[in-house]
Amino acid sequence: MNGIIKNFRRYIPLLRELVSRDLTKKYRRSLLGYLWSLLNPLLMMLVVSSVFSFIFRNNIENYPIYLIIGQTFFNFYSESTNHAMTALIDSSPLLQKVYIPKYIFPLAKVLSSFVNLLYSLVAIVIVLLFTRTPVKPTITMFPLGLLYLLLFCIGMSLVLSILTVYFRDMLHLYKVMLTAWMYLTPIFYSIEAISPVMARIVMLNPMYAYITFFRKIILYGEMPSLIYHAVCLGWGIVTLVLGILFFKKRQDGVILHI
Repeated sequence: MNGIIKNFRRYIPLLRELVSRDLTKKYRRSLLGYLWSLLNPLLMMLVVSSVFSFIFRNNIENYPIYLIIGQTFFNFYSESTNHAMTALIDSSPLLQKVYIPKYIFPLAKVLSSFVNLLYSLVAIVIVLLFTRTPVKPTITMFPLGLLYLLLFCIGMSLVLSILTVYFRDMLHLYKVMLTAWMYLTPIFYSIEAISPVMARIVMLNPMYAYITFFRKIILYGEMPSLIYHAVCLGWGIVTLVLGILFFKKRQDGVILHI
């Protein structure tokens, strides 16, 4: 373990540089730059909120906050895993020339998306102020929620980055899977609006647990129970451990397939 930590520390400057490069590349030649991390969730919230509030019947209280919380955290998962999928393939010229721990590349993609998420949180604050939603003491649980979700995203990204190297069809299949996953997550609707059978299926969805966690502490002012913490942390740790084991087992053949 000491050797792993020492090895990781050696590459922290590289990791920092990769994250910085991804952020710069994303907003290159953009007039608004990093403001898009703030504007994008706000604009999407306005569009979807208008559709569901005025075209369809919607009985969810404080729907703008409910919606932007779901969108912001699901988008973080979607963006981080999508970018991490091609991290090894895109870095093939570098991997073929020098030795760099391969996990650094998908990890950098997740961390750059995490920085974008931090900028996007300002949009949630703006909507909270605009709707005059009181901030409760439960907001102190927010860093824990971020940690749980980050662990889950890193684990999934490690798995997906390796799978994509060996099976390029994952690039297309995952888009379909993400779309289905989004609709199986109560982002636009409440879980009470679906049938009991479907609700039980949705509750098995890890993103349902994470988004509900954030809604509890931000919107409803409820302190998540220890069981809820255990569920969110459990998904994160189990996924991360499986991701590390799977990545470690398959990483030696990456050079032959990229």
